[in-house]
Amino acid sequence: MILLAGDRVDSFDRYVNTGGLQGLAEAERLGAESTIDEVAASGLRGRGGAGFPVGVKWRSIAAGGDGAGERFVVANGAEGEPGTFKDRTIIRHNPYLLIEGLLIAAHTLGASRAFAALKASFRTEAALLAEAAAEFGAAGVAPGVSIEIVLGPDEYLFGEEKALLEVIEGEDPLPRLFPPYIYGLFTTSPQVGWSAGRTLEDDHRTDANPTLVNNVETLSTVPLIMARGADWFRSMGTAESPGTIVCTVSGDTVRHGVGEFEMGTPLSRVIDLVGGGMPAGRAVKYVLSGISNPVIRADHLDVPLTYEHLESIGSGLGTGGFLIYDDRTDPAELAQAVSRFLAVESCGQCPACKLGTARITEILGSLSTGAGEGVVELSARLGAVTDGARCFLPSQEQQVVGSLVSDIRSPELRTALRGLEVTKIIDFDGDRFVLDERQRLKQPDWTYRSDG
Repeated sequence: MILLAGDRVDSFDRYVNTGGLQGLAEAERLGAESTIDEVAASGLRGRGGAGFPVGVKWRSIAAGGDGAGERFVVANGAEGEPGTFKDRTIIRHNPYLLIEGLLIAAHTLGASRAFAALKASFRTEAALLAEAAAEFGAAGVAPGVSIEIVLGPDEYLFGEEKALLEVIEGEDPLPRLFPPYIYGLFTTSPQVGWSAGRTLEDDHRTDANPTLVNNVETLSTVPLIMARGADWFRSMGTAESPGTIVCTVSGDTVRHGVGEFEMGTPLSRVIDLVGGGMPAGRAVKYVLSGISNPVIRADHLDVPLTYEHLESIGSGLGTGGFLIYDDRTDPAELAQAVSRFLAVESCGQCPACKLGTARITEILGSLSTGAGEGVVELSARLGAVTDGARCFLPSQEQQVVGSLVSDIRSPELRTALRGLEVTKIIDFDGDRFVLDERQRLKQPDWTYRSDG
């Protein structure tokens, strides 16, 4: 383990005494271009779900020189995908790594302001990061960079990088049209999305302000790469997926938990070590890699956890959050549970998404009760749900629900309903996650109905 290694780091002095700040010192010594080269050479890929090469992303933010405007750096800690608790675990174990990662990125890209964006409900993590940032400031580390903790809403789309920028600017989490490397924070062009940030009367510049958005695990890994070198990071994992990944296991396993593994570790081993395997008499039927990728079935449980191996079986690694469902699980009910979550959390800017996910949920409800014959309409709706989409949410609908259609058609795979809910993780209590029970009351306009 590298991110979760050793005892919890609970003070700045402890952090420094165990090797902290070496990565920042190395970045300052190398300079911006060579730092990006080192990050690129490490092969680090974004751990927020897409797996995009981090060095390429950093280089795209640096491109354009001063003519592109200011640069900003953002840590995405708005962890709200069902089945994921790894970023909060990293912050609780060592918040100083994330702060140093933000400073390295800011120093490298010439940003004077960096942000750590978390849900307001993440009180423990917000307090830890605020204290760590204050300690860095009091020690005089990177005095030219300010770090701001931004607290946002519980909506799922807060974690979408374009919506995240809206929240930092004081708006609702409604995804913009263009990505942060094209139109970043505090731009003035009204065509960037739902709102324009500053008004044109305030500032007549129309700079792009390229903004780096990396997730917590990604930025927390950067100081270790800079301190120990790209070759050290590549000594773990595979050529295409080097390093380690922090995995969350929940669902029907004996217990729930979070663990860090070298890339290439079989999924079955992660389920056994973190989840304790399956209860007696039960077997895995489906695994969801978050709610962004097609389902993983029982015959692929030994797949190595790498981007390339998960892709080869028609799924994806995502954020490393694995929801395990046993042999009592009905495919239509599971598909409906995912679809309902996405339908409720859809923001409504794109009618094909909001209306399509809602209708798909209705169709799946009738299929799960045996009252409907809507598989043909289901397939048609899945084909159109992404039309005009501003974000990846309707593609998630296509991927997860679409991967279960063949099973829904197979009578031998259908089972009695279990009352499945797909929802976010609130906290960790002993050996089980506390789930967001209010999700079942959430309505498509993001209000909550009463129990009555």
